[in-house]
Amino acid sequence: MDQACAKHGTWKVRWKSKVANPPSFRFPEGGKVTVERLNRRWARVKLPKLGWVRLRITRPLGGKAKNATVSRDGGHWYVSFLVEDGLTPPERHADPGSAVGIDRGVLKVVTRSDGRFHHRVFARDREVEHVKKLQRDFARTTKGSARRRKAAARVADMVRTVRRRREDFAAKTAHTLATGFEMVVFEALKTKNMTAGVEPRPDPEQPGAFLPNGAAAKAGLNRSILDKGWYRIEQATRSRARYTGTCVITVNPAYTSQTCNVCKVVDRKSRESQAVFRCTSCKHTEHADVNAAKNVLTAGRAEFAQPGPGVRAGARKPRNRVGRKANRQATAAQTTATAASGPAGIPRL
Repeated sequence: MDQACAKHGTWKVRWKSKVANPPSFRFPEGGKVTVERLNRRWARVKLPKLGWVRLRITRPLGGKAKNATVSRDGGHWYVSFLVEDGLTPPERHADPGSAVGIDRGVLKVVTRSDGRFHHRVFARDREVEHVKKLQRDFARTTKGSARRRKAAARVADMVRTVRRRREDFAAKTAHTLATGFEMVVFEALKTKNMTAGVEPRPDPEQPGAFLPNGAAAKAGLNRSILDKGWYRIEQATRSRARYTGTCVITVNPAYTSQTCNVCKVVDRKSRESQAVFRCTSCKHTEHADVNAAKNVLTAGRAEFAQPGPGVRAGARKPRNRVGRKANRQATAAQTTATAASGPAGIPRL
């Protein structure tokens, strides 16, 4: 605490919330952590100052443990190990030249540019109603009471089930994308900005009153966006791409849903509905999400083919030898760079 006050100031130190930060602690010394397998399902780990702890092992470690982290999720305790597996990404993907564009939506979680969809319902209607009922019961309890702790535990159990389904879907989708394509292109979506609330609109004629601003509809859209886990899918794909040599990039999402993939004409009237795209210029008809995914793939290929930035003409020469060497390397790379249409051999993560 003294170090935190000296670094940030006495009045700027913030305590960790016991609600937002689940209890966890780490054992950084991997040499003092010993894991022994007892049978197919159970194992035990020797932790410093705790001794032997029995645990349910889900999969082989695959390497030597570097550290161990013990955390709690609800009423269950978990231990995770950081291991050094020794695996290196391949120099080339198993399917060189393959690429796919990804459009993330509300009705269909993931839409690929080749016309395939990845979708899953994480919470059924009955479960949503049940969670609302549990949240109402939680709101009626008294702060600090035993009934409030039990009600919060029931809500957390339901939310935990939905969260694990979302994580499972993200991991399976990421595995399919990373193993099947050398380049995966996502839209650079700002989920936090997209799910921001609507500002109130004061009524100028009636002080203290407000005009309709569509806050209820926006709240429903925000819940749908957050339920799909868009960022989790991108993060899981990047994690899986380290072992397959896949290049994962993001592009500007502007006008991808209003641009025709055939004639490149931008017109918002071409998007007739959520699922129908009919170009007003060339009359090309296609699924709206598939058309947007193809535009994302086109933008990704154009960005990937651009040569890296070199040293600009007339730049001041560096004075040290290291700088001159770096300048010569950058200049040589600039002169030999070509705007190739295919992906490069080195994956860009």
